[in-house]
Amino acid sequence: MRGTDRLFIGNEWVAPSTTATIAVISPHTEQPVARVPAPGTADVDRAVSAARAAFDTGPWPRLDPTERVAIVRELAELYATRVEEIAELISTEMGAPLTFARSAHARLPGAMIRAAADVAAAYPWTESRPGFLGSDVLVCKRPVGVIAAIIPWNMPMFLTVAKLIPALLAGCAIVLKPSPETPLDANLMAELIERLGLPPGVVSVLPGDRAVGRYLVSHPGVDKVSFTGSTAAGRQVAEVCGSALRKVSLELGGKSAAVVLDDADPADFASGMIVAGLMNSGQACVAQTRILLPRARYREYVDALAGMVEKLTVGDPFDAATQIGPMVSQRQQQRVRGYIEQGQREGARLLVGGTGLPEGVRRGWYVRPSLFVDVDNGMRIAQEEIFGPVLSVLAYDGEEHAIELADATEYGLSGSVWTRDLDRGLAMARRIRTGTLGINQPYSMDPFAPFGGVKNSGIGREFGPEGLDGFLDTTSISIRPAP
Repeated sequence: MRGTDRLFIGNEWVAPSTTATIAVISPHTEQPVARVPAPGTADVDRAVSAARAAFDTGPWPRLDPTERVAIVRELAELYATRVEEIAELISTEMGAPLTFARSAHARLPGAMIRAAADVAAAYPWTESRPGFLGSDVLVCKRPVGVIAAIIPWNMPMFLTVAKLIPALLAGCAIVLKPSPETPLDANLMAELIERLGLPPGVVSVLPGDRAVGRYLVSHPGVDKVSFTGSTAAGRQVAEVCGSALRKVSLELGGKSAAVVLDDADPADFASGMIVAGLMNSGQACVAQTRILLPRARYREYVDALAGMVEKLTVGDPFDAATQIGPMVSQRQQQRVRGYIEQGQREGARLLVGGTGLPEGVRRGWYVRPSLFVDVDNGMRIAQEEIFGPVLSVLAYDGEEHAIELADATEYGLSGSVWTRDLDRGLAMARRIRTGTLGINQPYSMDPFAPFGGVKNSGIGREFGPEGLDGFLDTTSISIRPAP
C-alpha cells in the first residue's frame, strides 16, 4: 500500500523531525498494510508557521474569490481521476465495504468539492446596505485566518473535504490532522493539492495521535479550530479555544431517533433503516440507532426489521456482497461488544446478533449486527453513542410520546420520520429538536444544505453557504461622502 517517509508541510513533502512512524493496520486481516511518519511538535510548529506566513503576507487570502473558485474546480478534476484508488485505500485502512467506500467515501467528496465551488461562486462576498444614519454600509466577508482541522477515522475523505474546501475558498490557510488510523487517503489528497501549485504554506497534512491534535489545537498561531469527533473530546477542544478566545466549530456525536408512524410501510421502513442505522458498519455520527415504533404495530415492524438485519452479509470489505465490514480497530470492536453485553445486563432483549464473530469470519475486528428490542429509554444502549452495528427499538404511545422520546437524549444531530402522509411527517419533523432530519429516508448529506447538530452534538454548520460562513469574518464599513 501507499507508504511514505515524508510529511506534507506548507504544500511540499519534507523530512519529518522525528523517526517515529504510524503503522496502518487492516481491520480485516489485522496485519500492517503501510507505514507513514508520525509528526512531532516541531512539525506542527513548522506547519503553523508556514500557514501563518501564507495568510499574513502571502497572496492566497488576497486573491479575488473567483480565482480561488477556479483552483478548487481544478482540484475537483484531479480528484475525479483517483476515485477508485481512494475507495480502495479507505476500505483497506478502516474496513468500509468497498461498495460503500466507492459511493460515500470516495465519490461523494468529489461532488462536494464541485458543489462548494458553486456555492462560493454565488456567495455575496460584499454587500452594500443603506445605513440608519444616512451613511452607506459596506459589509465585507474576509477569511478567518489559519485553520486547525481535526479529522476522525470514520469518514476520513468526506470530512477532510468538508473542512479543507470551504477553508480554501474562503482564503484561509489550513493544517489538517487526520486520524492515525486513516492517513493514507489524507496523503493522497496531499498529492492532489501539491499538483495545484498553491502559494507556499497554504496546506499542511499531519496524520497524528491525540497528543499532536492537542498541541495543534492549543497552538497560538491558530485562528480557528474545526473539529469532528466525540462529544467528550469536543468539550476539551472547546475549553482550549474558549480560554484563548479562539473561534471553534464542533461536529460531535449523536444518538439519533428514527420515528416510525403507524401508517408506514414495514418493508420500506426496514430497508431504509439498514442504511439509516447501519451505514458504514454503524460507524457514523448520523446513524439512527434509536428506533421508535408505535405500540399498536410494534411486533409487525420489529419482525420486518429483524428479517433485514438477519440477512446482512458481514465479511471481507473487498467482497462485492459485503454489507457490514469490521470495526476500525480492536479497541472499537471491544467497545461495541461491551455495549451489547451491557444491553443484556440492563434487561433489553437481544433479538439478533451478539458478541461472537459473525458466521464464516475467523479473523478481523468484526461485530455481528445486533438488534435489541423492549429497550427502555433510560438504558445506556438507548442513550450513549455506541458507534457500531447495534440498533435499539423502543415503543411509544401516540405522537406526543414519540416526540418526547426522540428528544429525550443529550444529542441532537440527525433523525428521520417514516410515514405515507408527507404532511404528517413534515409536521413531526419540525417539532423534533435536532440539526438534520429525513422523511422516509435517512438524512441525505447534501453539499448545498447546512449540516450540524444541536445540544451536545455540536456548534456550527458545515456544507452550503452556512459552511462557508464558518471560515469567514464579517467587516462592516460605514461610508460618508466627503464634503
